[in-house]
Amino acid sequence: MRFGIPKGQYVDFRKQLLYFALQFKLKGRKLRMNARGPLGEGEAVIFYDRKERECLKRLERGKKISIRGGTIAVEEIIGQEEGFIVRSSMNEPFLVLRPTLAQLIPNLPRQAQVIYPKDIGTILIWADIFPGAKVVEAGVGPGALTVALLRAIGPQGHLVSYEIREDFAKLARDNISHYYGPASHWTLKVEDITLHLEETDVDRILLDLPEPWHIIERAWGALRPGGILLSYLPTIIQVKNLVDALREHNGFACIETMESLMRYWHIKGLSVRPQHRMVAHTGFITVARRVTRGDKIFPSIREGEHA
Repeated sequence: MRFGIPKGQYVDFRKQLLYFALQFKLKGRKLRMNARGPLGEGEAVIFYDRKERECLKRLERGKKISIRGGTIAVEEIIGQEEGFIVRSSMNEPFLVLRPTLAQLIPNLPRQAQVIYPKDIGTILIWADIFPGAKVVEAGVGPGALTVALLRAIGPQGHLVSYEIREDFAKLARDNISHYYGPASHWTLKVEDITLHLEETDVDRILLDLPEPWHIIERAWGALRPGGILLSYLPTIIQVKNLVDALREHNGFACIETMESLMRYWHIKGLSVRPQHRMVAHTGFITVARRVTRGDKIFPSIREGEHA
């Protein structure tokens, strides 16, 4: 199942994944998903049937997985390499794979809106996140972007995350623990970034806040010369307020705003057409470069207008 595509009749990703997150302890030890190697006990896997429908299940030794009117013994899966075919008691074949980050993100246990994969991909590229980068993010939510950032910067980089709500911070900690694992290059602060941003020489600052214009001055002081400020906002009125504030500040250039629209295609035999539903607007992404404050000698560059 892809985000924006109706769920199969027996699939409820959100409820299943919430169960996995809340019950991710087995025999007294905490387990997490492995990135590669044989499938292990406690992992989440996806079963694909002949109609390419997906069903997310958890591997718990000693139990059977009920699927499409049949059952599959977990012992038949544990220890196998992903990408193999298993048959149920009804002789139905299923392809078994680990879920990708794009499949997990829309279904992470959460209390706040998640940033979806199509926007996370755009954010990683336009913020120019690179291995070894020093990154600050604010507005962690369930930790979807956090997981992607930790992957992108690698162990040589460092990510500092600000979250004003303790309940959101706890949920993010749990999700990172379950779906990323130990992260020594991650610092989570339960603080208001508009009051307590103290990092310096930062490569990138990413904001998922309703009023990011309140932190522009502090962000300018924290970023290194040429560093990138990126903001994710749901409405264009918020975007206008931010862009106006960035231009008035005169310490940011190359200001650009965009949104990402994603449409899947149906391709089967002679039938080639767009899917009936598409993933349209979810949020606006605004990027700006930190520059030396001074006169607007090149207003078109400072305002992100292409010649």
